[in-house]
Amino acid sequence: MTGPTAATPLLRDIFGFDGFRPGQEEIVDAVAAGENVLAIMPTGGGKSLCFQLPALMREGITVVISPLIALMRDQVRALQEAGVSAGALTSGNTEEETEAVWEAIEQGQLKLLYMAPERLASGAALGTLRRIGVSLIAVDEAHCVSQWGHDFRPDYLRIGELRRALDVPLAAFTATADQETREEIVQKLFDGEAPRSFLRGFDRPNIHLAFAAKDGPRRQILDFADARKGQSGIVYCGTRAKTEGLAQALREAGHSACHYHGGMEAEDRRIVETRFAREDGLIVVATVAFGMGIDKPDIRWVAHADLPKSIESYYQEIGRAGRDGAPAETLTLFGADDIRLRRSQIDEGLAPPERRAADHARLNALLGLSEALKCRRQTLLAYFGEVAEPCGHCDLCDSPVDVFDGTTAVRKALSAILRTDETYGSGHLIDILTGQQTDRIRERRHDELSVYACGQEYNKREWQAVFRQMMGHDLVRPDPERHGALRMTEAALPILKGQASIELRRDSIAKATRRPAVKALVSEEDAPLLSALKAKRRGLAEAQKVPAYVIFPDRTLIEMAEKRPQTLDDMARINGVGAKKLDRYGDAFLSVITGEAEQLHPARRKLASVGAGDVYDALLEAQARLARGETGLDKPLSCSASMLAKVAQLRPDDEFGVNKLLGERRAQRFAAAFLDVLRGVS
Repeated sequence: MTGPTAATPLLRDIFGFDGFRPGQEEIVDAVAAGENVLAIMPTGGGKSLCFQLPALMREGITVVISPLIALMRDQVRALQEAGVSAGALTSGNTEEETEAVWEAIEQGQLKLLYMAPERLASGAALGTLRRIGVSLIAVDEAHCVSQWGHDFRPDYLRIGELRRALDVPLAAFTATADQETREEIVQKLFDGEAPRSFLRGFDRPNIHLAFAAKDGPRRQILDFADARKGQSGIVYCGTRAKTEGLAQALREAGHSACHYHGGMEAEDRRIVETRFAREDGLIVVATVAFGMGIDKPDIRWVAHADLPKSIESYYQEIGRAGRDGAPAETLTLFGADDIRLRRSQIDEGLAPPERRAADHARLNALLGLSEALKCRRQTLLAYFGEVAEPCGHCDLCDSPVDVFDGTTAVRKALSAILRTDETYGSGHLIDILTGQQTDRIRERRHDELSVYACGQEYNKREWQAVFRQMMGHDLVRPDPERHGALRMTEAALPILKGQASIELRRDSIAKATRRPAVKALVSEEDAPLLSALKAKRRGLAEAQKVPAYVIFPDRTLIEMAEKRPQTLDDMARINGVGAKKLDRYGDAFLSVITGEAEQLHPARRKLASVGAGDVYDALLEAQARLARGETGLDKPLSCSASMLAKVAQLRPDDEFGVNKLLGERRAQRFAAAFLDVLRGVS
């Protein structure tokens, strides 16, 4: 193996650089020396060089596990242009490309072999890698191993097994990893044995950060692009349809623009990728399907037309701008509808509760960044555990926001949460604060609370802005186990007790009155439960391989969310819940609403669908009173569940009818009491 001292001439002769970027050299030395390495480097910090250069310094082949074919092809092409023998084995190869890779391996010339993680699922892959003399494994985008992350790839979990089988060092690289994700990488790739770690910081000082509340989002994006005409940019959208519409609007405004999303044909996506790599000044309007592995160095701006999924997604997506180190700009638009959408996506997912809680926390961190009161960069870097001075180079440093003392408003909101036992979401809490007379408020006697109508200085949308900022400051968090009910954090207690104050953004509250909200399927209060019901429906539908509406249509779930049935009898009264579906799905959906489903005898369950369940329960209660007769001293006697069910369903109106159903002995004890029950409900 060539020693690390060979790095500098190779850096110049092969890659054309006179020197390393900050932090690169010691990583290259550690990887070349055969140490296990975990390197967290900002996008544009030169990660690929940190495994490509050591590959040339070591004997044997370096296998590079990378998540995207486009990224692998770009890197292989660049290495080959520099005179390095590199190849990729991917599903996108032509026969000639694959033959060329194997020929280079057989001749002992190949230095870097790129593979997708999915290829590791093949039993033949391990034998092949053992045979060809692999001496190092490099893992690009290592955060994909994290099951809690936004780019999880299940086949990344096979890499640790590969490292053990080949018994070679492993170097893992990523630009996106908070402390939790770093710990997971160590556990999954290195079996918990700490590698040599390099944390090169998350700051990209050349990127200007800016956020804005949505106020005509299409116009805002068009204005942002117009001010940067002729520059390459990316606009990220939350839906496929929006990418197509916005790309068309940009073209009509005189820009060179195209759309990109996962629903396009593969060939059409490749055309867009090729155009973006080669054309100057092209704007791609895309979903996040257009992302990981983009290596275009001169993207001058990135805009988000919709709020990203998490702070990690945000960081990675803006990191595609300014990879050449030159100035770049970003703009992220956000609104209440975005937040509702992201919350529902988390709640409707099939992830376990702890995963959903982590996803909500990550979204809260992004909301905190969007509603920040001081330097954006300080807030962003603090999330990744870094301390920084104000950057002087973000929208809040350029124009400090107008803040006011929001302590009184926040204390009112926290008091409402406390006095309702942390059981409700912001919609019901706002109804209490503004003094609304809803059915739910009357039923729960919340109009008798001391906080009722104490917040009439703000309207509903202004209070929504207050609650949004409270979530951004991590004073309250939605509890996914209680369908979005807000719980206070430790940080809220000093404010509630009058021991601390808090400032809020005045502009966020003022703008809350400008535009009407998009019409929602249900009230904000019922939206989290509707999301949970949809998640249950999706799981059942996927298990049965049927469309979701076959289980229950949306209108049935909406009625469940609004009426919140507590028993199977209540559930039977929901439109769309027939006898068969009640029997098949009733428990499952009732469990979502109440936390547990009632366990009933099958005979009793059938009665729920025909409205006789309450009668059955009353008969059961009467029977319990007379189990040992009027005196309580007689021999125990009871009716079977099927007997009671027949009485409840047929409802005989005299002793003869009861006698026919129960038999003389049981009728003698229970007939009079049962007839009283039946006459009381007739």
